[in-house]
Amino acid sequence: MTPYTPSQPFLVAAVQISPAFLDREATIDRACEAIAAAGARGARLVVFPEAFVPGYPLWIWSIAAGRTQDLRALYAELLDQAVSVPGPSVDRLCEAARSARVYVAIGINERNTEASGTSLYNSLLFIDAEGNVLGVHRKLVPTAGERLVHAQGDGSTLTAYDTSLGRLGGLICWENYMPLARQALYEGGVHLYVAPTWDRGEPWLSTLRHVAKEGRVYVIGCCSAMRLEDLPDRFAFKPTVSSANGWINPGDSVIVDPDGKLLAGPLHEEQGMLLAEVDPQRIVGPRWQLDVAGHYARPDVLALQRRGRARLERPRGDQAD
Repeated sequence: MTPYTPSQPFLVAAVQISPAFLDREATIDRACEAIAAAGARGARLVVFPEAFVPGYPLWIWSIAAGRTQDLRALYAELLDQAVSVPGPSVDRLCEAARSARVYVAIGINERNTEASGTSLYNSLLFIDAEGNVLGVHRKLVPTAGERLVHAQGDGSTLTAYDTSLGRLGGLICWENYMPLARQALYEGGVHLYVAPTWDRGEPWLSTLRHVAKEGRVYVIGCCSAMRLEDLPDRFAFKPTVSSANGWINPGDSVIVDPDGKLLAGPLHEEQGMLLAEVDPQRIVGPRWQLDVAGHYARPDVLALQRRGRARLERPRGDQAD
């Protein structure tokens, strides 16, 4: 593993906006605009919510599993608007990252283009500041109703990436309640830990603070803030969506330091962008006391055994979304 060399403080951003629901191109437009805006404000890393492109399949919480015709129609539309990696949509995001000179972590509904092309993963796409894809993490366990839409990922995508900002990695939503998945990232030397989600409020916010303290990492938790008006009227399930004060999801994005203290947020019932400063010395110093992948690990007593599975080779070249 490349040693971590502390550098000067820098800014990170959490983008809490709504997608253009089930409209991939319009959602990519919003993402590219936000990347440019974050870069203009000095951010070096920009984080987006879970399944942001083309939107989190929120109907899973209001349509019963037995209503197969309704679920088939919505799945077909989500699949049509999902993202292929590689593909034109990813190219647009990479160009936006390159132009703004920022790293990007963004949630996508990803087609299994290496096989049938008709299954979906809840994925986290990482892009570097030169506009290259660092990798894609596929959520290991879709939660409850998500299993009606998303397939299970495998251990081959559970990693952290070397960047000029430190080692970058993350888990999606309730994966962060999987102790061994977190430990895999800690053992990968992660410094910047992104947690895109659909969850909000307590105890989710306490979880993010715990992760930051446990791993001695900066945590960027990012959620979509969606109002009822952000959901087009054409969707028949719209009247069944639970909302308080007109909000389907209030957001509650946060940025947390390695001592578990909030640096920014929670951003509640508001669409916008959080910015906070990362000081690399505040990652290294606290590990003197607690390094769960180092001197505090006790591998002679407890050890993580990984069973990563190689993924099928992806098709070469661009593939139409």
